[in-house]
Amino acid sequence: MAQDTWRNWAGTHSSTPHRFDTPRTVAELSALVARATELGLHVKAVGAGHSFTGAAVTDGVLVSLDNIAGIESVRTTPEGPVATVLAGTRLRSLNEQLWSRGLAMINLGDIDVQSIAGALSTGTHGTGARFGGLATLIRGLQIVLADGSVVDCSETENPDLYQAARIGLGALGIISKLDLAVQPAYAMRAVEGPARLDETLDGLEHDLANVDHFEFYWFPHTNRVLTKRNTRLPGDTPLRPLGRARGFVDDELMSNTLFEGINRLTTTFPGAIPQINQLSARALSAREFTDRSYRVFASPRRVRFREMEYAVPQAAVKDVLRDIGSWLDRSGCRIAFPVEVRFAPADDVWLSTANGRDSAYVAVHQYHRRDHREYFAAVEAIARAVDGRPHWGKMHGRAAADLRPTYARFDDFCAVRDKYDPARTFDNDYLRTVLA
Repeated sequence: MAQDTWRNWAGTHSSTPHRFDTPRTVAELSALVARATELGLHVKAVGAGHSFTGAAVTDGVLVSLDNIAGIESVRTTPEGPVATVLAGTRLRSLNEQLWSRGLAMINLGDIDVQSIAGALSTGTHGTGARFGGLATLIRGLQIVLADGSVVDCSETENPDLYQAARIGLGALGIISKLDLAVQPAYAMRAVEGPARLDETLDGLEHDLANVDHFEFYWFPHTNRVLTKRNTRLPGDTPLRPLGRARGFVDDELMSNTLFEGINRLTTTFPGAIPQINQLSARALSAREFTDRSYRVFASPRRVRFREMEYAVPQAAVKDVLRDIGSWLDRSGCRIAFPVEVRFAPADDVWLSTANGRDSAYVAVHQYHRRDHREYFAAVEAIARAVDGRPHWGKMHGRAAADLRPTYARFDDFCAVRDKYDPARTFDNDYLRTVLA
């Protein structure tokens, strides 16, 4: 908070709420939501503010769940361990708390600063053809509704609320705690290295079938990529993490400090970007290390940027990337940020971008000091041509009318919203756009 103004991490959205609250218990959260509803105020929850959209913006009551955090309990089920986690728990803290109990997240994205509730509500995912997004790990939710009532939901209890709220966009209520499927702690071997884009695409089916967590970063204006192949290993595997010096050089100096400098330079001289991308890609060196799983999944991101990400049918990703390259060649638009490509299996979560189909995620970025609009609009058009779905927490230009056809359960979600928040206590401009 800066005075009374809230801003998200990327600086794309800000708001001056009527009030900012930080409840310490679910009971306090319940009381303040009920009171806000009585006064006719909108209510929105906020975590780390890492959504690039206006998902948390409100003119009413902005609620931070930072004080409602931690692992409440862990229980054993026939399917495996399930952790009950308070909603404000940051992923980084959750990973460490789970590890201390001999447990780990089944899958993770590539950053770990978000709150668990915020990450779930916007459809955060990782990569791996056999490992779904975070929402597929939910086994139950506790939600504070507009009247202040605290409701539990699962596949058997309030199942309509449960199905909608697994990716709820903050439209149904405020998640206060959740049951999350986890697994015994495991190690991960990371193998990273430079490659050619054409060769990587030719071998894509093999990598998806044989690598647990595969992704790559394509340097625009070049035929070069950085590939990442992460393999899951037993928890008692001897760890061989990156040395402190190598980790600092690769993850701090190269990926953050030097990359910030490159983006500042190319903001002034965008014509130099193709040559700089060639040099950057050629400067990459292969590396291999084994560490705790969560340390391999996530990387520090300190260079500020704007991001848009589209989930496209997995079979279409090669054409999508080629079309982006062709557009860049024709347009004269110069992009310094690599294009990130990840993968996920089909799932049954109503508003999941992978609902009903194996998906590839194509994420494009632009440095925060440069105009992103032309680039993002072009990529969005390419993705929409193959029925791409935008990440709910990242920038896009879609609205309810053109989102509805791509989600078979869109109207079911809206019906649940009408049932549980008919007065639209949890509404804001973003929801009015994407849900109507």
